[in-house]
Parts: sequence; C-alpha cells; structure tokens
Amino acid sequence: MTEPVSPAVRRLRRRVPLISGAAAIVLAALLGVLIGLRGGLVDIDEEWMQEILEVRGPIGETLALGMNYLGGGIIGVFVVPIGVAVILLLVKRPWASLFFVVASAASAGVVQILKHTFGRARPDEILVVSDFGSFPSGHTANAATIAVALGIIFPRVWVWIAGVAYTVLMLVSRTYLGAHWLTDTLGGVLVGAGVALVLWAPFANKLFDETHRHQTT
Repeated sequence: MTEPVSPAVRRLRRRVPLISGAAAIVLAALLGVLIGLRGGLVDIDEEWMQEILEVRGPIGETLALGMNYLGGGIIGVFVVPIGVAVILLLVKRPWASLFFVVASAASAGVVQILKHTFGRARPDEILVVSDFGSFPSGHTANAATIAVALGIIFPRVWVWIAGVAYTVLMLVSRTYLGAHWLTDTLGGVLVGAGVALVLWAPFANKLFDETHRHQTT
C-alpha cells in the first residue's frame, strides 16, 4: 500500500517548480532587455563568435547541420514531440505524454513571443536559413524543454546527464552555424527549462503518482 501524501507536500511539489521556472523565464526576458539596452551587441557574443569562426570546418559543419535538422523544423517541432508522446502512451504514461506535449508547445510559443518582442538581428556569419528574430534560440529552448521534461518524467541520473549533453550540443551547434549569438542560446536554455518547470507544477502530483505506480508494479 502507498502511504498517503500530505496536502503540504503536494502543495510544495507545485510551488517549487512554479517559482523556479517562472524565475528562469523572467531572467530570460531580462537578458533580452539587457541585450536591447546594449544595442544588440554584447562583448561575450562577439568574442565567442570569433572563436567559432576560427574552428569552423567541414566535419563540424556537418555535425551542426545534423543538430539543426534534429532540433527545428518539422522534425523538432512535430516529429520528436509527437513521437515521444506516442511512446509514453504506449508505456501507459498518459499524464507524462500530455505534460511533454504541452511543455513542448508552450516553449515554442514563449520563444516566438520573445523573438517578436526583441527582434534581435542574427549574426552575419549565419550558414543556414532561419526565421525572424535571433533571441532566444528556439532550437536550444526546445532541447532544454526536452531535457527537463524527460528528466522529470524519468527521474534518473543518466537521463539528466543525457539531457544536459544534448542541450549543450545544441547550444554549441547553433553558434557554430552562426544562427545565434551565445546569449541567444543562454536565453533559450532559460526559456526551455523554465517553461518545463512551470508546467510541471499543475502536473506534479499526477506525474508523481503515475511514476510511483509504475515503479511498484
């Protein structure tokens, strides 16, 4: 038998991710404001881009282009989220499936709002065709959302390690292709992780009960 969880613990499960996630999103917005006040140019962005230009090569570009297709367009926006959701349904995790889809969609929505709010120009050295607005990075936000959401659904150390590695690779690939400045990708990480955490709050108890049920069967 599962011991009943007190109302206080259930409230804590909702409040902690809600507060931390909201703080991450606010930090992302403040970063966008700071970039705007600096005229769209930040020293670390220029320095990082110079380093990237010095190490660019055919192998790196091929790998970065692979990450570009994986994290954006039809594959990143539709195939991956829907595919993961279907797999979760097949393993009888309906609440996890719904959480993952909602988090992915909300993350993409927040990214577009911030892109059109700040309207930052992309680097001149860009090697791929991208949509309007450089800040924040949609690819990186998507990667961070996937990493955090899966880490919540499957609370295992290796899942978090894999998620962090995937997010970092996406971050580097976006700057390698010149599609984003470094601060764009940092903003993307904050948005993606923040949205996943905020949406964890209303799903927290359902996800905990679902996870516990599968661990005890």
